Amino acid sequence: MLLNASLFLPFEELRSLNLSSNMMSSWVENEELAALNNLEVLDLSNNTVDSFVTIQGLKRLSKLKVLDVQYNNLSTSILQSLGPLSSLKKLYLGDNNLNGSITTEELDSLSNLEVLDLSSTHLNQSFLHNVGIMTSLRALSLRDNGLNGTIPAQGLCKLKNLQQLDLSDNGFEGILPSCLGNLTSLRVLDLSKNQFSGNISSTLITSFPSLEYLSLSYNLFRRLAPFSSFANNSKLEVFELVSNYNGLVMESETQTWVPKFQLKILRLSNFSLGESHIPSFLYYQNDLRVLDLSHNKLKGKFPTWLLHNNTRLEVLYLKNNSFKGYFHLPSHPNTDLAALDISNNRFCGQIPTRISVLFPNLMFLNMSTNYFEGTIPPSFGDMIQLFFLDLSNNSFSGEIPEHLVMGCSLLKFFILSNNNLNGQMFPKFSNLTTLTYLYLDGNHFTGNIPNSLSNSSSLEILDISGNSISGKIPGWMGKFSVLEILFMPKNHLEGAIPAEFCELVNLEVLDLSKNNLSGSIPYCFSPPLILFVYLQENRLTGPMTKAFSKSSTLVKLDLRNNHLTGRIPNWIGGLSSVRILLLKGNHLEGKIPSKICELSQITIMDLSHNSLSGPIPSCLNKIGFRIGFRPGIFYSYVAEDTVGFPSYSYPSQDLELSQALTDGYPVKYKQLQVEFMTKKRSYIYTLNYMNGIDLSHNRLTGHIPPEIGNLSLIHGVNLSHNSLTGPIPTTFSNLKQIESLDLSYNNLTGTIPSQLTELTSLAVFTVAHNNLSGRTPERKAQFATFEERSYEGNPLLCGWPLQKNCSPTVTQSFNEEEEEDGFMDMTVFYASFAVSYIIVLIGFAAILYINPDWRQAWFHRIDVCIIPCYYFVLDNLPTLSTQKMCKPHA
Repeated sequence: MLLNASLFLPFEELRSLNLSSNMMSSWVENEELAALNNLEVLDLSNNTVDSFVTIQGLKRLSKLKVLDVQYNNLSTSILQSLGPLSSLKKLYLGDNNLNGSITTEELDSLSNLEVLDLSSTHLNQSFLHNVGIMTSLRALSLRDNGLNGTIPAQGLCKLKNLQQLDLSDNGFEGILPSCLGNLTSLRVLDLSKNQFSGNISSTLITSFPSLEYLSLSYNLFRRLAPFSSFANNSKLEVFELVSNYNGLVMESETQTWVPKFQLKILRLSNFSLGESHIPSFLYYQNDLRVLDLSHNKLKGKFPTWLLHNNTRLEVLYLKNNSFKGYFHLPSHPNTDLAALDISNNRFCGQIPTRISVLFPNLMFLNMSTNYFEGTIPPSFGDMIQLFFLDLSNNSFSGEIPEHLVMGCSLLKFFILSNNNLNGQMFPKFSNLTTLTYLYLDGNHFTGNIPNSLSNSSSLEILDISGNSISGKIPGWMGKFSVLEILFMPKNHLEGAIPAEFCELVNLEVLDLSKNNLSGSIPYCFSPPLILFVYLQENRLTGPMTKAFSKSSTLVKLDLRNNHLTGRIPNWIGGLSSVRILLLKGNHLEGKIPSKICELSQITIMDLSHNSLSGPIPSCLNKIGFRIGFRPGIFYSYVAEDTVGFPSYSYPSQDLELSQALTDGYPVKYKQLQVEFMTKKRSYIYTLNYMNGIDLSHNRLTGHIPPEIGNLSLIHGVNLSHNSLTGPIPTTFSNLKQIESLDLSYNNLTGTIPSQLTELTSLAVFTVAHNNLSGRTPERKAQFATFEERSYEGNPLLCGWPLQKNCSPTVTQSFNEEEEEDGFMDMTVFYASFAVSYIIVLIGFAAILYINPDWRQAWFHRIDVCIIPCYYFVLDNLPTLSTQKMCKPHA
């Protein structure tokens, strides 16, 4: 849109002109603007102006003091062209694209400038060195410019008249320069969202006696001086220190002190306070509006005294601490309290029913992840301003109060996940017409989906998973025109998927898995924005119709364990974004279509447990099976939503200072996972950490295509339980990242390629029950770990770990076997026999020597026997001699 400045000629005394947010791109070139010689304030912000060089007459506005051109399309610096505006005091150039350096001459031409806003203008680093000549500056904003490195001492530190300095959201690093202490007039200092490190010393803090606003959040500071360092900062109203990590430590107080300041906003989050209790100086504060003490491991009871002392408190965040005990409320109402977050603590007992009386204007209430029990108080329905309510991860029982869903008509976020709630999942009557996010998952709700939910036509997310809800899915759910995510798994839903679901044009995630749904998938169901579809473990029948055929954005399609029949359709090749295709456990038949090879982004394909026949397509090597091909897109179903969440603005006169009190609220964070059969087991994998193909338990025939060996990035291949023939391709040695290879229960022949021993990542390998022959692979690397069951069922296969030896058996002589393979070492035997014999003789002699009666009896026995023995020898000795003489010589 062009603007004719002559329209303002009748207004000669005009002092302020606001033309913001008019989609204005330029001016009609004339000099009528110069006639507004009394103009002091000109606001052209939030338009599409791209240049001021052609604005005739702008330079003649000698009385112009304030020029605001924020949020335009300015692409070059205009500072020099504004030099003649000698009265200019305030210049707002934020959120333009100046792209480059600002010269010293340009800065010098604006010698009277007091306020300069250059936020989000893509400034060059050299500006920090040149800005020191603008000694008249009182306020400077360089927020969000991508500036990095350390702060140069010769630049900013020379601006001794500076009262407001905003360097937030850049990449500054290192310790804070000591020369910042020269800026003794500072009232506002925002250094948040940088990479500053080191310690925050008490010396630096005491250098700013006039400080009102100090934000040091989201840096890498290690240690903070004790709060007593601020004792004399009597004007301090805002102090923010939200840490990126939990390594920030606050020095302990050495003595009791009484602060001279009265804070309005205090945010101390995610660091160690030393003694795990609320800082004692807060006992002296009675004008707090915002207090955030989240993530600090604080202990004790709920600090009711904070609400007693600060009756105008609007925001109280105590989440993720270790507070415990009952949730005691103050004795008097806090009518200004709008946001209360006590989530992730150890509070127990029931929620007091008077909560709606004491906090009647609550808009944001988060009590999740505690130990609350009992029923949800119906009095919640009296908090008519409530737009966010999270009671998840507690032990609440009973039903959802009807008064709540009738009274809280502004409720947008309603989260009751993981409790013990029962009965009807939603009251019979409901007035939640603005409800956007509803989470009822992980409870014990029964019965049908009630018609009262149809009043919440603004639903974007509905999660009723993990209950015992039965009956049919109502057709009116197809009227949820803005529904993006629908979770209904693990229930007892039955009947067909309503044809009205074809009207859910904004649907991104559909999960109806693990129910009793039957019938066919509606022919028309092909949402243009759909990303994830989970229909596994139902009773769906019929062929794969053209459902999803136009869903080019589809990332995951899970139809496992149903009763689908027919062939895999050719249109499946048009699902160009599919990364996970799971058709396991159906009755699909026919050949695997070659069109499936056009799924270039796929990482996991499971077609197992069907009746597929014919050869394996050789074109599968075109897929690639890359992990993390499109990183980041699959981690979160729900983007952070900050609309309506607590925030604040600080009236700093010249610069815009505002902060959201949350970096967004991830209502439900789910990392995309997939179940895949590998390593002989079914595992749950995160999408970006697994890829593979499973064609097992089919009727596939023919040879294994050697091209599969080109899938160098694949982690799992399962071709077992088919009728495949031919050899194992030697190209499988190229599968360098493979962890599981299962070729068992086929008719494969030939030898096992020795090159497979190069697969160092292989954890599971089985070729059992084939017709393989020859020697098993050399037992090295991973192949040294595979047991007999990896090779069994191959009669012609030999070698370790099989019992069948590949070498012929050599017969040895009996004596060799006796000496080498016998159970006894003969040398040891003879030695032990001799020793035993000697011991027996010595023992016998000792007995005769010790006992004279035994000795006498022994010698008597010898006398009796010696004479018969003598005659026996005498009679037989000649005979023995004769025999010896007659023996022939050898």
